[in-house]
Amino acid sequence: MINGLKKWRLFTLMTALIFFLAGCGREEISTLIPAGGVAQDQFNLLLLSSAVMLFVIIVVTIVYVLAITKFRRSKLGEEMIPEQVEGSTKLEFLWTAIPIVLIIIIAIPTVYQTFDLADTRTMDVEAEDGSMTNLTVNVIAKLYWWEFEYPEQGIVTAQELVVPTDQRVYFNVVSADVKHSFWIPSIGGKIDANPENTNTFYLTFNQESSELEDGVFYGKCAELCGPSHALMDFKVKTMNSNDFDQWVASMKEEQTPPSDALAQTGEELFGADGLGCIGCHAVSGVGAGNVMAGPNLATFGDRNRVAGILEHNEENLKAWIKEPQDFKPGNQMPDVKSLNGGQDVSEQDLDALAAYLMTLTVEQ
Repeated sequence: MINGLKKWRLFTLMTALIFFLAGCGREEISTLIPAGGVAQDQFNLLLLSSAVMLFVIIVVTIVYVLAITKFRRSKLGEEMIPEQVEGSTKLEFLWTAIPIVLIIIIAIPTVYQTFDLADTRTMDVEAEDGSMTNLTVNVIAKLYWWEFEYPEQGIVTAQELVVPTDQRVYFNVVSADVKHSFWIPSIGGKIDANPENTNTFYLTFNQESSELEDGVFYGKCAELCGPSHALMDFKVKTMNSNDFDQWVASMKEEQTPPSDALAQTGEELFGADGLGCIGCHAVSGVGAGNVMAGPNLATFGDRNRVAGILEHNEENLKAWIKEPQDFKPGNQMPDVKSLNGGQDVSEQDLDALAAYLMTLTVEQ
């Protein structure tokens, strides 16, 4: 008996804890703190569905409580038989009509929002000068990272999506290998990234990410895709239109050669005559997506994470270069020994590579 009470106490404590934790969340990754028009619509649908479910729970609870209090045997006696309502037309109508009404209440806004999110008719509308009036981004999911191509602007980046606020941004989402799913919890989504077809939808971004604690929104893969699925993250930087135009212009500029001697050595190691990293990784923002085998590193120095998951510093960068499989099992980055004639890369060379990669920046 005592053990049973202890279990119930533990259950009650855990239930209360879950209730309070449900109110916790970070605005850069919480679906309950919407920061975009699509996310707000989805949140409103969540509230509507929850309200309908709560109504059903309350009605059922009331009927249940009345049944066990008003008609209990100790009150009415053993011989009492309540009025039989079997075959009542009114009751049959009520418990058939009410669920239908509730389903309609949920279905109408759900169907509307579903078709509205898929409405991409204005995606290819051109301005008078021939440019597109809306931004389009091609999202290419790969094991286990993300590539973002801006076809109208002629630039490409990886791991950090950069978009303007207060306008529709259209996305063409596809996978280069297995099935993934593109999701930015605070902004809206999610949508499958398939290798055999392209899915298109739009999102709106209402808040500049510079106002957030980490300076970015968080995006994730929402489809089990392999051993490092949980580590397939990306970041989203949102900014006003003027800052976005400046970022695009900076992406099109050539990288400034490093002035530091250590970083210059790292640039040589990165090149074709060194470890040959340049064979998989571009360091220019100009180009097309799905061309290089590895992520574009033009904005590496501006990121807030190494490999999408590690704190952005040189120590973590060196550890990632040395043993990438220790951090993301199954990723496609080759063992550094295979690029160095089967030998370990020296600490001096790792220092040089890290120093060079940290100079790759486009933000002022």
